[in-house]
Amino acid sequence: MKRFRMPTAYTILFLLLILVAAATWVIPAGSYERSEEDNVPIAGSYAEAEPSPQGVGDVLLASFQGFYDAVDVAVFILMVGGFLGVMMKTGAIDAGVSNIIRLLGGRERLMIPILMVLFSLGGTSFGMWEETMAFYPLLIPVFVAAGYDEVVGIAVVLLGSAAGVLGSTVNPFATGIASGFAGISLGDGIVLRGLIYVVILGVAIWYVMAYAAKVKDHPERSVLSGTEGGLASLHKETKAPPLTKRRKIALGIFTLVFLVMIYAVIPFEEIGLPIPTLGWWFPELSALFLVGGILIGIAFGLKEVEIAESFVAGAADLIGVAFIIGISRGITVLMNSGKITDTILYWGENALQGTGSVVFILLVYLIYLLLSILIPSSSGLATLSIPIMAPLGQFAAIPASLIITAFQSASGLVNIITPTAAVVMGGLAFGRVPYESWIKFVWKLILIFLLLTAAFLAISAVF
Repeated sequence: MKRFRMPTAYTILFLLLILVAAATWVIPAGSYERSEEDNVPIAGSYAEAEPSPQGVGDVLLASFQGFYDAVDVAVFILMVGGFLGVMMKTGAIDAGVSNIIRLLGGRERLMIPILMVLFSLGGTSFGMWEETMAFYPLLIPVFVAAGYDEVVGIAVVLLGSAAGVLGSTVNPFATGIASGFAGISLGDGIVLRGLIYVVILGVAIWYVMAYAAKVKDHPERSVLSGTEGGLASLHKETKAPPLTKRRKIALGIFTLVFLVMIYAVIPFEEIGLPIPTLGWWFPELSALFLVGGILIGIAFGLKEVEIAESFVAGAADLIGVAFIIGISRGITVLMNSGKITDTILYWGENALQGTGSVVFILLVYLIYLLLSILIPSSSGLATLSIPIMAPLGQFAAIPASLIITAFQSASGLVNIITPTAAVVMGGLAFGRVPYESWIKFVWKLILIFLLLTAAFLAISAVF
């Protein structure tokens, strides 16, 4: 009997396109009056409208219209991919991590917090997730040689980057896309997201260090004890490139690009700080990553053809994300064309009356936990849901930035354990760690993360 395999995000989204089109034949058409200032639906102004059911032709054209509507987001994603492609070509990130390991020789315990902080910074700033796959064969043998089990090596990489993704501050693939479709700045809500990031990372480091100490003193207490996993003899240490002067310069430019991005998107004037606000958005940020990738290539000494090919290859790696954005946005196009978006908002308004802001945001968080299992792509989920969820939050006096925080927290949490995540299953395969052993190791931490993020959201909804 063949094991069931979850269909790809593309198939799921195409099925949703068909279901949404069918829904336009059943759900009554309607619309809200909207405020002239920010186009927000006005509560109590809903009225029925002339039906506009969507047919086969509309389904076929919806994704193309979705691409047109979200072209700035898609181009931005491709520029980030090209930037990362050039950076990975230099080998600077691998060299930097390898150098830290060498400097900490004999003090392996310190590698856990240091490396987890580094991976988390990548996660919170540019959504470093799939890119971590290169570090498993490098780090697993190091931690095994230091007296730990394979789970520690996997946890350092996976939980480090996952803590950053869960607490995304300026992650373009989650926070950036969601903010764009919510019509707010990437800097809105950054203080709360930064606080969540620091707390979640601190808890993750404590959890991994406690497990590592236990396993080193009592190997029989490893979650791999009694299993066929963790066959360390099969691992061969991967040799990383040396940290040359040119790679140091590349790392410096890499860091500077993200610092500029963070500064450029924070609305300092709106939060009362006497600092010039640049107000950059997708076009300016796309140009920033394009220039950054070129400068990194030049600084490392790559030839013109190598820079171009690396940039294009990096962008090509993320073309799937761009496709998902277009398809997902097509669902919104169908709903708007069928005039059912406001009807669903109206139903939500009625259902949420009297629930209060705390109950509302916790329900949103729960919904996103479930949706993240169905749609593991954070960019696809943001594109699909934020155009509905953000306006819905207006009825409960919940800012769009808090809706986005609920979305990214849920998506980041689910990605730690979902078997549909290539990073999770790939990392476990490198360590030859059974999936059930990983669940045994991480379930308590998942519960802690769940309670912490729910608490943050509930408190923020009140204040």
